[in-house]
Amino acid sequence: MKRKIFAAILLGSMFSTAGAATGVLSQKNLSLALSEKAAQNALQACAKDGYNIAVTLVDRSGTTLLIKRMDNAGPHTVEASRMKAFTALTTKNFTSSVMKGSQSNGGTANLRDIPDFLLLAGGVPVKVGDWVIGAIGVGGAPGGNVDEVCALAGLKSIESELNAG
Repeated sequence: MKRKIFAAILLGSMFSTAGAATGVLSQKNLSLALSEKAAQNALQACAKDGYNIAVTLVDRSGTTLLIKRMDNAGPHTVEASRMKAFTALTTKNFTSSVMKGSQSNGGTANLRDIPDFLLLAGGVPVKVGDWVIGAIGVGGAPGGNVDEVCALAGLKSIESELNAG
């Protein structure tokens, strides 16, 4: 009986050791350099139309990589851009789509109660293939649809680097 118990313990420890070795993950993530390039291009896209915005980029864990606020952008734009980026990252979707979904589906109306969620257009996930590696959020243009256009312009500027990854 003791031998069976010892064998079971020994066998179990071998499997748990093998499981631990496979628990190490290797994941792609958004870099500060790409974030800087995307942010600058989002700012330029809105500036050409005279909009003063803030832009935030977060990495795959939702940690803020950078925030840029244009001169004369409203003080609320910084937090709005951060929350839009966070919402896009965690939902892995455009915030405009999440907003529309929450408006048309009563079961998702409580999404607005999740801390740091902002159900306004202007947040876009950053993807490499099907993997979400970060997100960009823009706030301050006259309407979330314009914020989204500026965010997409920022992502367009790093498209070749994302496709290479």
